[in-house]
Amino acid sequence: MAGMFTLGALGLGLSVDAFAAAVGKGASIGTPRWRDAIRIGAVFGAFEAIMPCIGWVIGKAVATWFSEYGGWIAFILLVGVGGHMMWEAWHGDLAPEHETEAKKPAMGMLSVALTAVATSIDALAVGVSLAVMGVPLLAACIVIGGVTTVIASSGVMIGKHAGLWLGRYAEIAGGAVLILIGAAIPVQQVLMRG
Repeated sequence: MAGMFTLGALGLGLSVDAFAAAVGKGASIGTPRWRDAIRIGAVFGAFEAIMPCIGWVIGKAVATWFSEYGGWIAFILLVGVGGHMMWEAWHGDLAPEHETEAKKPAMGMLSVALTAVATSIDALAVGVSLAVMGVPLLAACIVIGGVTTVIASSGVMIGKHAGLWLGRYAEIAGGAVLILIGAAIPVQQVLMRG
């Protein structure tokens, strides 16, 4: 079972794409207040918590078929999601999107919600991993959603000060965290069997 530290690290890893998007939102708003930041952060956190639930249900449905290989499936999914996040950040897909958004006027909550859905898709795959690892759903969703809310809210406020360059580096760091968590799974299984 994953401990709170592991869930917290997973929440951090999943929240960095929301953080990167929130930095862009903060830059586009110009002078966001904490009330705005928390509202935007809560939208990101809600979607980041819902997606692992959907993935968890899918994972539970197939967990009996893959019980022997569940750890390896979780490893592949986490490393794949983390690697994809790093690849996107490295190849500059993130920066142009945020630069374009920074030139737009302040956006409505519908646009924030659509961005939150887009940044939480990776959490769907992670939810499948959580199910085959036997992680309690409620604890995972609370931690992932809570961490994302705090990180995204902070990102909105940082966006008006730090500019858009920070988003790329946050995305690379988040991908690295997911890869490390994924890489630790086979090691844990070997240690538990040995």
